[in-house]
Amino acid sequence: MLRRMKLIVRWLLLAAALLLVAYLYPGVSVGSFGAAMIAALVLGLLNTLLRPVLVLLTLPVTLLTLGLFLFVINAAMFYLAAHVLAGFTVSGFGAALIGSLLYSVCGIVIDAAMEQIFPGKR
Repeated sequence: MLRRMKLIVRWLLLAAALLLVAYLYPGVSVGSFGAAMIAALVLGLLNTLLRPVLVLLTLPVTLLTLGLFLFVINAAMFYLAAHVLAGFTVSGFGAALIGSLLYSVCGIVIDAAMEQIFPGKR
């Protein structure tokens, strides 16, 4: 029960973080909180299912750039989510890069806060 509650709270906070990114950066736009919830879900699914495959396929480029290519992969996931969803738009790949960086920072803060609120195993 606690795991489900933790998952739902994290999902709601990530949706709020997506709204914050849209507020802070004009290249990212979110229509409503419902659209942000769906976008946070889709981003989570893309990062869980597609990102590991892309990281593995681009491993030589990632090693050659000392890991900086991972930022491009994160931006691609952000841009792809915006491309397939209505109510969540990104004006271009540069905006996706900046938006994904801001969203990642928010995710790190949320994870740290969640660890303080719900200590223990993930």
